[in-house]
Amino acid sequence: MARVAKLEQALAANPSVDEVFSPRLDKSWTGEEGTPAWADYIFKMDTSQIDEADALVVVHDYLHVNMDSGTAFEVGYAYRSQTPIVVVQELTDEPVNLMIGQALQTYLTDPNEIATLDFNNLPTIPYEGKTF
Repeated sequence: MARVAKLEQALAANPSVDEVFSPRLDKSWTGEEGTPAWADYIFKMDTSQIDEADALVVVHDYLHVNMDSGTAFEVGYAYRSQTPIVVVQELTDEPVNLMIGQALQTYLTDPNEIATLDFNNLPTIPYEGKTF
């Protein structure tokens, strides 16, 4: 969560970013967590936010080589929607799943770069490291 918080702060400081949605900060659900109604609400809210997004920014380093499964779904969903994807990977000694590496538009290794990244003209920075 510390990595996600770094990105949230960097996005908030970026002059080319007008609005940020972070699922972990969303408090719109007021019912009981873990219920089928909660799951339906969160799924629909999350996918609708990706539909409306100009870009998706994700943390690669959830648990070393294993990206969070929900994040991996979001990357695939955004790719299919032709939403540009920015992947931040701080643990650069770890390989990236080829599906993530091929889906992304911009690959960064320093979350601080998000604060100055031009989201109006998002650069193409491919991932060129080891894949699995």
